[in-house]
Amino acid sequence: MWNSERSQSNGGGGSGSATKTLGMTSAISTAEPKPEDIQKTKELEKSLEPFNVFEAEEELNHRMEILAKLNTLVKQWVRDVSISKNMPEAMAEKLGGKIYTFGSYRLGVHHKGADIDALCVAPRNIERADYFGSFFELLKQQPEVTECRAVEEAFVPVIKMNFDGIEIDLLFARLALKEIPDNFDLRDDMLLKNLDQKSVRSLNGCRVTDEILRLVPNIDNFRLALRTIKLWAKRHGIYSNSLGYFGGVSWAMLVARTCQLYPNAVAATLVHKFFLVFSRWKWPQPVLLKQPDNVNLGFQVWDPRVNVQDRFHLMPIITPAYPQQNSTFNVSSSTRKVMLMEFNRGMQITDDIMMGKQMWEKLFEAPSFFYRYRHFIVLLVTSSNADDHLEWCGLVESKIRYLIQNLERNQHINLAHVNPKCYEQHEQNSATTLNGADGKPTPFCSLWFIGLEFERSENLNVDLTESIQSFTDSVHKHAVHIKLLKDGMKIEARHVRRKQLTQYLDPNLLKRERKISDSYTQSSGSGGTASASGNSNGSASPADAGSRKRKSSDLASSLTSPVAASPAGSNGSASKKRRNDSFDGASNSSFCSTTSTTPGQTTETQSMEGNETTSTTTNTTAVSNTATVPGDTGTLSTSSATSSSPANGERDESAAPSSSAEEPPSNCTN
Repeated sequence: MWNSERSQSNGGGGSGSATKTLGMTSAISTAEPKPEDIQKTKELEKSLEPFNVFEAEEELNHRMEILAKLNTLVKQWVRDVSISKNMPEAMAEKLGGKIYTFGSYRLGVHHKGADIDALCVAPRNIERADYFGSFFELLKQQPEVTECRAVEEAFVPVIKMNFDGIEIDLLFARLALKEIPDNFDLRDDMLLKNLDQKSVRSLNGCRVTDEILRLVPNIDNFRLALRTIKLWAKRHGIYSNSLGYFGGVSWAMLVARTCQLYPNAVAATLVHKFFLVFSRWKWPQPVLLKQPDNVNLGFQVWDPRVNVQDRFHLMPIITPAYPQQNSTFNVSSSTRKVMLMEFNRGMQITDDIMMGKQMWEKLFEAPSFFYRYRHFIVLLVTSSNADDHLEWCGLVESKIRYLIQNLERNQHINLAHVNPKCYEQHEQNSATTLNGADGKPTPFCSLWFIGLEFERSENLNVDLTESIQSFTDSVHKHAVHIKLLKDGMKIEARHVRRKQLTQYLDPNLLKRERKISDSYTQSSGSGGTASASGNSNGSASPADAGSRKRKSSDLASSLTSPVAASPAGSNGSASKKRRNDSFDGASNSSFCSTTSTTPGQTTETQSMEGNETTSTTTNTTAVSNTATVPGDTGTLSTSSATSSSPANGERDESAAPSSSAEEPPSNCTN
């Protein structure tokens, strides 16, 4: 019942079978695989094995046993709650209740040790308060369950737990039905009638996952290609929905669209065509897997004709189940640039692989992040104990994209590249961490790094104080509002230069990054994938996605899409000055960093180029100073803003924008 494998192939797509048209357009190519394509696919599958993307049969069986136990627990709970509400026992026995899976496990592409996304569906007599009350307590009583915590205030409320060694995120939906039979299918749109928004959002995960599987011509080829793309995206630091990159469902939909365009292709060909299609996709033209359903139950769907905010989405990928949503509304100008650069780099690497010049392992080589830029903002997040730190880091990570947006509003910043990896404070560098109330370093400290690239300009003076301060203040206010803030929880943003990274990171990590950077530079000089030289901020300088013209007969046709976002500019933002999408354009700015934000406290201003340190006194919560270092052409002033405690919390303004409605006809050219 909960097996991630699917028993039917829905449309076949096998060799010799009649090809079924899926998606918004006809296929680009229906060619059958050649022997060399099949051989490349075998090599691809073998290259994935060292990365633990496949799970053993024993581990798969363990997951199914856990889900069966959880399903039995749900039925028992529904029965007991119904009896406690004076329902006759005979009727309570028939109510049912069921666990559904979605996400990577349901798609059949979960990796070894991955978590399970699941949904608890209950009949109409069970309230959400019962789920976060009696069912939450029941879970905590189970001997197999540890680390059980409820996140009731989340956009999609969830119970998180570890069930017998497997992490599970369990959502809840209450249907307007008397009973939930074991064979109940969630695909019927009318199930959503009269449901609350939280239940609709919770159901959406299962409905979208099942629809994706229904819309691909060959599920086995889809799964192997998706495993490859997910691994590539994680290795290249562009897998994180919360930080503004693509999340799991977005990557799944892009691979599914590739499968629709090349229905008979094997996995190796699909991976190659994936990069061909999406390195040339005319963003912000939306990606859709099917004609949107003509359903009107009162829920907002993505529709740029009706909803103004939908017109500013930069890389829309629309979910195939009603109510249709844009799964990538978090994408910013900077994350878009980073992903486009990686799409183009992936195109060049897979070109070489298919021609026999490279092995598949080349695709999974992680690029250097810390030697791409000369200037960084480091976020230090500290707590006094492990449980608090888990919650605090989760909140901060969900808000980092707003700091990126703040930085992008600065006309002198071409790129704010956030590294999705969270680093722990290295033991050798504990002196750089934040201190607690007792003056001692806090025991739990996590770090996020944002690489900065500035426009080329002389006498440049950039002040980031307000951008940083507003971010730390908003995180702190939201933590107060949801009653999460506790003693010892702190957040600070600091500006550092590349040579100062040794104060925060393991020196061995930086040595490895240096080797990667040197190797990349050498390969670039001999006709490699991109140029990493000649950039004053130390960043790579690949060409913009739109500038490279590829000669490929299978993309000569125009693909038609029924929806087109209509942003005012090419990057989807009417309020932002149009900028060059390339990765050069840095300045030789010098920096002045202010490390205190408490009123009346002495602050230290340190020149990053020189070793001069001066002390000043400030009576403001965020101070910016500027200083010019001899030999530099400009200055940049920042404040390492530490969050301070406001008198009372405010409602968080960062709720995800709602998406909306049916799609207007328009052309989409790949």
